[in-house]
Amino acid sequence: MARVSQPEQGRDRKQRFITQSGVEINRLYTPADLADPANDPDRDRPRYRFSAPGADAEGWNEADDVGLPGQPPFTRGIHRTGHRGRLWTMRMFAGFGTAEDTNDRFKKLIAAGGTGLSIAYDMPTLYGYDHDEPLAAGEFGTCGVAVSSLADMEILLAGLPVGEISTSMTINSPAAMIWAMYIVAAEKMGVPRAQLTGTLQNDILKEFIAQKEYIFPPGPSLKLVTDTVEFGTREMPRWNTISISGYHIREAGSTAVQELAFTIADGIAYVEDALARGLRFDDFAPRLSFFFNSHNDFFEEIAKFRAARRIWYKLCRERFGAENERSTWMRFHTQTAGVSLTAQQPQNNLTRVAIQALAGVLGGTQSLHTDAYDEAWAVPSEEAALLALRQQQIIAEESGAASTVDPLAGSYFVETLTNQTEQAAWQYIRHIDEMGGMLAAIEAGYPQAEIADAAYAQARALDAHERETIGVTAFADPNEVLRIPLLAIGADQERRHLDRLLRVRADRDADAHARAMNRLRADAADGENLMPAIIAAVEAYATIGEMCNLLRRQYGEYREPLAV
Repeated sequence: MARVSQPEQGRDRKQRFITQSGVEINRLYTPADLADPANDPDRDRPRYRFSAPGADAEGWNEADDVGLPGQPPFTRGIHRTGHRGRLWTMRMFAGFGTAEDTNDRFKKLIAAGGTGLSIAYDMPTLYGYDHDEPLAAGEFGTCGVAVSSLADMEILLAGLPVGEISTSMTINSPAAMIWAMYIVAAEKMGVPRAQLTGTLQNDILKEFIAQKEYIFPPGPSLKLVTDTVEFGTREMPRWNTISISGYHIREAGSTAVQELAFTIADGIAYVEDALARGLRFDDFAPRLSFFFNSHNDFFEEIAKFRAARRIWYKLCRERFGAENERSTWMRFHTQTAGVSLTAQQPQNNLTRVAIQALAGVLGGTQSLHTDAYDEAWAVPSEEAALLALRQQQIIAEESGAASTVDPLAGSYFVETLTNQTEQAAWQYIRHIDEMGGMLAAIEAGYPQAEIADAAYAQARALDAHERETIGVTAFADPNEVLRIPLLAIGADQERRHLDRLLRVRADRDADAHARAMNRLRADAADGENLMPAIIAAVEAYATIGEMCNLLRRQYGEYREPLAV
């Protein structure tokens, strides 16, 4: 008998259909799903100081909960014309080897049509070590560019249009130092700091939750973040001083709902710390930005993006009393899911990334990075990086996805899933508030444990073939031979970098360097905003290791408690 390729009429091909967050998916969605009180997005939403009396008493309705693009609650996007008016920024994450290597890669990406820069830093830089320190051994330039001092940043930016193009920098614990290097290098190129546009990731809370690239304890770390927010608010009005990041939370194994909820809870913590510093919400909130993962579950990712904007709007209005509508906008960058890439049959990653990128576009992202297909093996080759950029350009120019604003609005499935995602996120946010906020939750190990449980559940589902990864758990090729070119970092590149580091130390003005370091030490001891002192130290060619080691002595280093 011939094999039947289609399920019998009226029967599903498997017993359960669920999203990656575990939400049951119906066979069919109708208006009744939107009217169902069980799916009311505000069912578990707290009442805040500025909440309107009787708000949301009638549950979900299209006008209040979906609305129009560019209008509250921004479910359909923060801009009236969406990508029809302006395409998202095609911001390709890049960095490897020396400053010269990465500078050359950026110039090629811009020439190929890239419209934004995004700098990846290597592990010694991320942990605040100079590259000749013992702990930096073997880590030079393998997952990002090596930057030890202003001299490296000057080379990294040479010939790039930093006054015309926005730059994102993925740096966290030493974010203030790297940002200072960027500011000083740009000013030496003739671009005033007030003119610079870009984003500093600077999200230290998600480091304690997920990525673990922390240096200092949570308290001093949060203080450094607020120093940058305060400095940027006063001196750099076009710069996003923080990118509140769910991306790494998702990469650590969270569900989409957890990614959304923990990111929002981190955002609440940053806002409250800035308010405690004496800043006005409407002065700094318009420069807050977010960073999300776009994973494999196409419709759930789109629902997550739509729910995120809606939740943030409600929080800004009702909890923080925003008066400026721009303060309520959730502007976010999206990156496709690195954790979804496979070393086996790596060309399959081109398809995964294209689907994830399309979800980001249909979800209304402001900027997008598409992972290269070879990233499960190495830093992307030049060819792979170009293909990743071309995926975005094909979506923009050939697919029609950007021809109308929020084309999935009104889908019973998408709107119901958006409501369910929002409702589940509010449950987490409320629980974290009850624990005393995200800092207290982190110290109790709550988000870390939730992510670990979710990651374990996903691994079990793959082992049981309840979910499949093509080329790995299904349709694997036992005779596969890797046939893709990989980028290698050579010893000569490391030697060049180390030689420059030694020259910087030998050639700088020793007296100016000593004065700057003494100022940084005194300001740290006195609890001052450290950005002015860090900028002065950078101008004196202090290295990242010197500055971070000084603050290690002042603040101590964080050691995560062992969980048994």
